[in-house]
Amino acid sequence: MKNQDRLAPLPENWEKALAVVAHPDDLEYGAASAIARWTSQGKTVDYLLATRGEAGIDGMDPEETGRIRSHEEKESAEIVGVQKVDFLAYPDGVIEYGLPLRRDIARAIRKNRPDLLITLNHHLTFGRTIFNMADHRAVAMAAMDAARDAGNRWIFPELIREGLNPWNNVKRICVSGSPNPTHAVDVTSFIDKGIASLQKHRVYIQNLPGRFDPDEFLRENASITGTRFGCKYAVDFEVIKV
Repeated sequence: MKNQDRLAPLPENWEKALAVVAHPDDLEYGAASAIARWTSQGKTVDYLLATRGEAGIDGMDPEETGRIRSHEEKESAEIVGVQKVDFLAYPDGVIEYGLPLRRDIARAIRKNRPDLLITLNHHLTFGRTIFNMADHRAVAMAAMDAARDAGNRWIFPELIREGLNPWNNVKRICVSGSPNPTHAVDVTSFIDKGIASLQKHRVYIQNLPGRFDPDEFLRENASITGTRFGCKYAVDFEVIKV
């Protein structure tokens, strides 16, 4: 393998992370295995979801869907050592990038005071011809901007009035599912927890069209990344320095 094809080890010299994504299950398609590794090291990872995934199951009432999916997400997070899962009130499927979303995420960053921010792919595709949905892109872009907003007292001064002082210690943003990964994490000892975490989204998975096997899906992807990284199973991230 050419050196330029290899992925660098993701630095783990941090103590607290905030994961910001659009929907229940966004983190479980790969990142959760790395999160299980990090919490096993004594690190704290908190989750912030923009929606409750209420538009995610065709034929089921959105209110009921949101209740089920938010419950599944909390159970899923617990498996990988995440104790805190918060939800914003944005409507699933029609999230708009803008100042309100940036402000809400900046508020969460000031409250949680993370060293690392985790989010989902902000690019137009997941690589080649696999189109990325608008919610993912809007939340990821807002999260990246909010990482900087959170450190500037003159952006969203109302947060100061809420008693939330600036927090500018986010050093890196880790983008899961990016078509341009730069770093990876060895999850060989944690892939089973990642799989179990995704399996907790039972009702959602049962309503997906066609056959979907979380074990098969996650092991195949982690094996491909592991080959690039030099281990059995790995997950990758595009790492952006703030």
